Amino acid sequence: MSFGLAACSPQDVADKVGRRTAETVVRPIVDDRLAGPQADAATQCVVQNATAEEVQALVRDVGVYAGTSTEATVWAIVARSGTQSCLAASGVALGV
Repeated sequence: MSFGLAACSPQDVADKVGRRTAETVVRPIVDDRLAGPQADAATQCVVQNATAEEVQALVRDVGVYAGTSTEATVWAIVARSGTQSCLAASGVALGV
């Protein structure tokens, strides 16, 4: 029996870590409008549809209260058609 390890580039690993970290910034913003599993799903949709630059900007707010710029970034991501499709597929209604 042979086990293969999936090859991941350092950039892929950094992106995954950044996106997981960004979730901790996005979740409190989403919590203002949703709760529980819907907030979890919405947070994942936002982070999945964020660009690498947006993820980096979100990560800068880890451990502090998100400011108006961070909130604006999150709501801009929510407004995108890809994010709205993800939200709809998850059964979440989250408008801007």
